Amino acid sequence: MAMPLDGLRVVDWTIFQQGPVASAMLGDMGAEVIKIEELGVGDPVRGISGIAGINATLPGGKSYNFEVNNRNKKSVAIDMKNPQAKAVLYRLVEQSDVFVQNFRQGVPERLGMGYDTLVNYNPKIIYASASGYGSEGPESHRPSLDPVGMARTGFLELFGSLESEEPRYCQGGIADQMGAIMLAYGVMGAIVARERLGVGQKVDCSHMSSMMWLQSLYIHAYLLLGKKLPRFQQHKAANPMMNFYRCQDGKWLFLSLLQQDRHWGNFCQAIGRAEMENNPLFETADKRRENRGEMISIMDKIFATRTCDEWISVLQEFPDFIYERVNSVSDLPDDPQVVANDYIVDFSHPTIGDIKMINVPVTFSETPGGIRTAAPECGQDTEEVLTEICGYSWDDIAALRDAEVI
Repeated sequence: MAMPLDGLRVVDWTIFQQGPVASAMLGDMGAEVIKIEELGVGDPVRGISGIAGINATLPGGKSYNFEVNNRNKKSVAIDMKNPQAKAVLYRLVEQSDVFVQNFRQGVPERLGMGYDTLVNYNPKIIYASASGYGSEGPESHRPSLDPVGMARTGFLELFGSLESEEPRYCQGGIADQMGAIMLAYGVMGAIVARERLGVGQKVDCSHMSSMMWLQSLYIHAYLLLGKKLPRFQQHKAANPMMNFYRCQDGKWLFLSLLQQDRHWGNFCQAIGRAEMENNPLFETADKRRENRGEMISIMDKIFATRTCDEWISVLQEFPDFIYERVNSVSDLPDDPQVVANDYIVDFSHPTIGDIKMINVPVTFSETPGGIRTAAPECGQDTEEVLTEICGYSWDDIAALRDAEVI
């Protein structure tokens, strides 16, 4: 079955997470992604054996991070410092549609891999850069990693507590993931523009731009209202019906009744406190906000009387209620909605064996994406790419090996 990006070839000169995830997303949609790695070294993520204090090594000594971020790719290992390597890469660029890189500003130009150079070999190339601070400005040259992307854009401040000014770090590579998503989004836009207008172009997405977009409502509150949204705190929630509560079994339930006046009567009935509906302390949204401390204290006690599953059984009798249990990631593989929508799929890895991986997050009725191949060994596809795509003969391959280019 055809995939959305069938026939698109991507040269992926990226390392760590932000860039590799962007190209992996294109690969998930069917693009042929050719990862360029340093000969004898590879992507530095291959050597990362731990994350957040836990062992992150898979069977066969493989890095779980590398496997996740580099599926559906081929690997070409080449000595980028060898003068002959440039000719190889230029020939590959001539036969490709997209070039993705995430090195700090100045590095691609110094190695002859900047946009102004590659466009001479392929005028319609889409040159996508994943950066930290954008392509312009006095700090555009600075290196960046995920934590500083969150720090610079106010994201870490947002997740602190009300009692302390201390910021709170958020695990999971949020800035890298968001930067990757937005870069892939930008590449898609450039592909459409090239189809319609016949032009290639540069695309840049930074940690700063993507994390600011992620926080659009938060930042616009300051830009348009002149106010910062306060940090969320359970016992001080402005809307007690949009808050989380601990149940009898220790699990948490998050209520999301934004239109609280609309739901107030039914909610009082659901929690078995019909008398609260006309209580002058709580009868309107303004009153509930004004007396939120007292109301949250009451609701804490109420929700502690039943298990989370029992409360869900009660709340589901009211179809307009919006609520959800607070899951752990360990709950997701068996979550009925995850299973029904194939959000996590089984994959047979050639080295590790049968594993589960997150599937493509977007579904297509006619051209679905998917996981086709595991992350490659460093340089495993060098000969195939150079002979079948770049037109090198086997004698050429031998000469490149002798010159230690590949």
